[in-house]
Amino acid sequence: MSKNTLKNSPKVLGLDISTKTIGWALFDLKDRNLLELTHVSPVIKPKPEDKIEELMFKVDAFEDKLNKYRDLGITTVVIEEPLLNSNNVWTVGTLLRYNSMISRSIYNILGIVPKYISTYNSRKYAWPELVQSNEKGKNVLFGGLPKDIDKKELIWKKVAEAEPQIVWLYTRNNTLKKECYDQADSYTCVQGYMKQEGLW
Repeated sequence: MSKNTLKNSPKVLGLDISTKTIGWALFDLKDRNLLELTHVSPVIKPKPEDKIEELMFKVDAFEDKLNKYRDLGITTVVIEEPLLNSNNVWTVGTLLRYNSMISRSIYNILGIVPKYISTYNSRKYAWPELVQSNEKGKNVLFGGLPKDIDKKELIWKKVAEAEPQIVWLYTRNNTLKKECYDQADSYTCVQGYMKQEGLW
C-alpha cells in the first residue's frame, strides 16, 4: 500500500491504558485490517518522587509517538475504560487522572474526542463466542468456564488466533511479556467498539 493510500484511508486507533503500559492497535476503518499492534511503555529517568509528575512525563512520551501519526488519517480513537476494582482508592484516582491526560492529548494532537468502551463490552462484542450459559443458566461473558481462568490470557489467545502473523514478545524464561496482554486488550477494544456500534 502506498503512503498516499495509507494516509487517505481512514483509521481507528485503540488504546488500553495503564500507568505502566499503553496497548496500541491501529486498524484500517474500511477493510478492517490490522495495521499495527504495539505498546508504549515509557521509563522516566530520573524517576520523579511525585507520581503525578511522573505520569505527566509519560504523557509527553505518548504525545511524541502520537505526533508521528498526526497525518495518517486517524478518524476514531477508542479507549478501553480502566477496571476500577482496586481496593486502593488512590490507585483508582491516579489511573483516572492519567486516562484524562491521555484523552486530552489525543484531542490536542488529533482533534478527536475519544470513544470509550468498558472491558466487559469490549470482550463481549469482540468475541461473542465467549458469551455462554453459566451455572444459573444466564448467558454471560466467560459463562461455563472455570472461575479461576486467566481472562487476559484467554483474550490474548483469541487475538493470536485471529492475527497469526503477529510476533509476540517473550521473556528470557519463554513466558509471554505482560505488554502482550495490553496489546491484545487494545485490539479487542477496537473490535468490540466497532461491532457494538454496528460499524463492522
